[in-house]
Amino acid sequence: MRIQHWQDAGSLLVGVWLVLSSFILGLSGAAVWITIALGLGVMLFAVEAFVVPSYLEEWGEMLLGLALVLAPWSIGYEPVSATVSSVLSGLLVILLAAWELITDRDFSTWWHDHWPHRAG
Repeated sequence: MRIQHWQDAGSLLVGVWLVLSSFILGLSGAAVWITIALGLGVMLFAVEAFVVPSYLEEWGEMLLGLALVLAPWSIGYEPVSATVSSVLSGLLVILLAAWELITDRDFSTWWHDHWPHRAG
C-alpha cells in the first residue's frame, strides 16, 4: 500500500472528520447515520486509492462530496455547525478529487486519447 497522491490522504482525513463530527457536533436522528455513511464512503474510496490506484475513485468521491453538500437541506440538519461542516467537507472532497484528476498522468492520458483536441 502506497500513497500515490497526497489528495487521497487528505480525503481520508476528511472522511475521519465526518465520522467523528457526528458525535462532536451533536447530530441526531438520520443526520448521524447519513454523515457517518458518507464519511465511511469517502474513507473507503481514499483507502481504495492507496491499494489500487486509478482515477475512477475520484469520480465516486466527487459524488459523495455532492451528497455532503446537499445533505443538510435534504435531511434537515439541526445545528448550524453540522450544516457548515457537511458543506465545507463536501466542497473539500470535491476539490481534492478534482485536483487529483487534473494532476494524474493516467487520467490525462485517458482524457487525451478519448477526447481528441483539434490543433488551433
